Amino acid sequence: MSNVTEHDPLLKYREQHKHRLNYMPWLYWSLKAKHREWAEAWQKDYQAYLMDMETVEIGKNCFISPLAHIFAERGRKIIIGDNTFIAADCTLHGPLEIGSEVAINHHCILDGGRLGIKIHDQVRIAAYCHLYAFDHGMSLDQPIYQQAVRSKGIEIHRDVWVGAHVGIKDGVTIHEQAIVGMNSMVTKDIQVREVVAGNPAQFIRMRE
Repeated sequence: MSNVTEHDPLLKYREQHKHRLNYMPWLYWSLKAKHREWAEAWQKDYQAYLMDMETVEIGKNCFISPLAHIFAERGRKIIIGDNTFIAADCTLHGPLEIGSEVAINHHCILDGGRLGIKIHDQVRIAAYCHLYAFDHGMSLDQPIYQQAVRSKGIEIHRDVWVGAHVGIKDGVTIHEQAIVGMNSMVTKDIQVREVVAGNPAQFIRMRE
């Protein structure tokens, strides 16, 4: 590597630039032409590899960090819409349906359980959010790990903003244009344009 970088000093910078994009992928769409060329080729190769290895569909003009962990198989498909990004250190386990212009920032976990997670267009999910579309039984007649896992699914409608470090419980629907404050735990449905926060998340005000 050192010999290569001596002859091509930009290569070392390019690796750092890739690292930056992995954690700040919104920068992908503002790259200068000289960087856009190699970045698009890098993404094209990685996304082709990912779709070959996993049961994944990826739309146009997406950024998927190679440092994210994306797992899908038959019955647990992952669909990613156009102009969407998934940042580094996310873990995605299908079934997941992710719309267009969606942002999933670093260190998020989305597990679709059996019934899946559906994220509509233009949703923004900040770093360190956890969405689990399944739950364990809690009866006392046997250990929790031996009890049946149930799944109701999670749905997040258009133009929702989910702040950093938010947890979303199985069975929850967040309706369009709602906002969830950071460090909240969402245990019940959120209505159109509501702003909520807290653990458990409570109504604060209307977005307008």
